[in-house]
Amino acid sequence: MSRIPLTALALATVTAAGAAGYVAGTRGLVLPGLDRLHHAFMPRSPVAQKAEPAAAAGPIAYWRHPDGAPVYAPEPRKTEDGRDFLPVRASEEISFDPPAARPAQTKAGPAAATEAERKLLYYRNPMGLPDTSPVPKKDWMGMDYLPVYAGEEADDKVIRLSPGRIQRSGVRSQAVIRQAISRPIRVPGSVQLDERRVSVVATRSDAFIQEVAPITTGDRVARGDRLVRIYSPEITAASAQFVTELNAAGRGAPEGGARQRLENLGVQPEIVAEIERTRKVPLTIVWSAPRDGIVLERNVVDGMRMASGDSLFRLADISTIWVLADVPEGDLAAIRIGAPATVRLRGRPGTEFAGKVGLIYPQVAEATRTTKVRIEIDNRAGMLLPNMYADVEIGSGEAGLVLAVPDSAVIDTGTRRVVILDRGEGRFEPREVAVGQRGDGMVAISEGVSEGDRVVVSANFLIDAESNLKAALSGLGVPAESKPGEPKP
Repeated sequence: MSRIPLTALALATVTAAGAAGYVAGTRGLVLPGLDRLHHAFMPRSPVAQKAEPAAAAGPIAYWRHPDGAPVYAPEPRKTEDGRDFLPVRASEEISFDPPAARPAQTKAGPAAATEAERKLLYYRNPMGLPDTSPVPKKDWMGMDYLPVYAGEEADDKVIRLSPGRIQRSGVRSQAVIRQAISRPIRVPGSVQLDERRVSVVATRSDAFIQEVAPITTGDRVARGDRLVRIYSPEITAASAQFVTELNAAGRGAPEGGARQRLENLGVQPEIVAEIERTRKVPLTIVWSAPRDGIVLERNVVDGMRMASGDSLFRLADISTIWVLADVPEGDLAAIRIGAPATVRLRGRPGTEFAGKVGLIYPQVAEATRTTKVRIEIDNRAGMLLPNMYADVEIGSGEAGLVLAVPDSAVIDTGTRRVVILDRGEGRFEPREVAVGQRGDGMVAISEGVSEGDRVVVSANFLIDAESNLKAALSGLGVPAESKPGEPKP
């Protein structure tokens, strides 16, 4: 039989079968062999006729579906309609990125030959599970297994990612720089008197209050202002003895100890000088303010009797005042003597006072686990009053420039601190570091990186998971000589 009649017969058969299929289609009938005839005489699709790249070399790694469907086989196989799966050799690029995202192959010469000689070892689980496969596959979430080539397992620390995966994961890197790290510590505080500027006015002998100056609690006084006039028999006797000794000294007799006695009784030098000048014994003595300040307490009235050592007045100089801040125990290491501090009064919004840390108290409150930090404030305007509440902001941090990376670059597992170095060309390396002060969204690095290194600041947890997976797979001891299609030991 000639070729033309055979072709005509085949076409007639196809036409009849097509008509029968059309008539019976609504009844769900299927004609046996129709699909095979269709593929025997109809032209193949461009995907099915795709030729194997000329540059492909090496052993066949696996076979893939001719239509590009995600179906693979470790050995030769046919589709349901009888077409052969297409072979994929080990030198061909294995990538599950979309075609538009795949980089163009521009290598030529020895570089291309080196790339082509890479040997595909196996595919590993993308989520870090200890599971490998000799052929491409997907996990239960539909994620593609990742290829591992010969030589990639040599450096367990370096992770390689394809450009498409880097883009999809949102990996970003930033250079390590030198800068000052500052972290303000905001704590509550209260205004207190400077203990060195508080005075108590008292007599060192029994005395009677002759007259009290018109001064009350809260009034301001200046040094030398009259506070009270007193009569003290002991001071009067010492004054008389002092006058006698002065007169005797004029006749050549040696001076006795009356002057020293008056000083021991607390008589002010101005009064002693007045007695020496006039040679008269005063009946009453004026007691004056020893310093500038405000009257905190007034404990006397006219006519009362005061015993030796009783407090007449209590004065305080508030030109310099303290603010005691309650700093948590965990923040103490970041505070140093002389650190700048800003005080804001709750009762005066918008008002700020600048000061410095003068002392860190050497004890921690057992109930609150806080420590008092003393800040000295210039208060010559008198706006700060004792026992006011205040909000305190203490500057802390490194004094000079230090190596610093963003907070997001450091992976803190509790037992180690890791950054991911970006070594370019899709290569990443986990590196353990020693961290220091944190502040302003940055963290100081004392060991592990150098200035100019690039660290990953976004999606670094995914790369760290890749690193842990690679180390785990290395520990599994997957044999490099295992061939795709062979069962794993």
